[in-house]
Amino acid sequence: MTKIIVDDDMCIGCGSCISACPECFELSEDGKSLSKGVSCDSCDLDEVALDCPVQAITIKKDES
Repeated sequence: MTKIIVDDDMCIGCGSCISACPECFELSEDGKSLSKGVSCDSCDLDEVALDCPVQAITIKKDES
């Protein structure tokens, strides 16, 4: 299982994660990225996190 964490304090609302993976991210009412709490097979979440200009996204993978 994969957990997607977006640090609301760090997020600048650029939307790069939403563009890269709309299945996993959406825009919140305050204009920042929000994790939908799901993972998908259509995008590389590690790459999405690396592409965040302020490193506000953390991907945690359950190793069990």
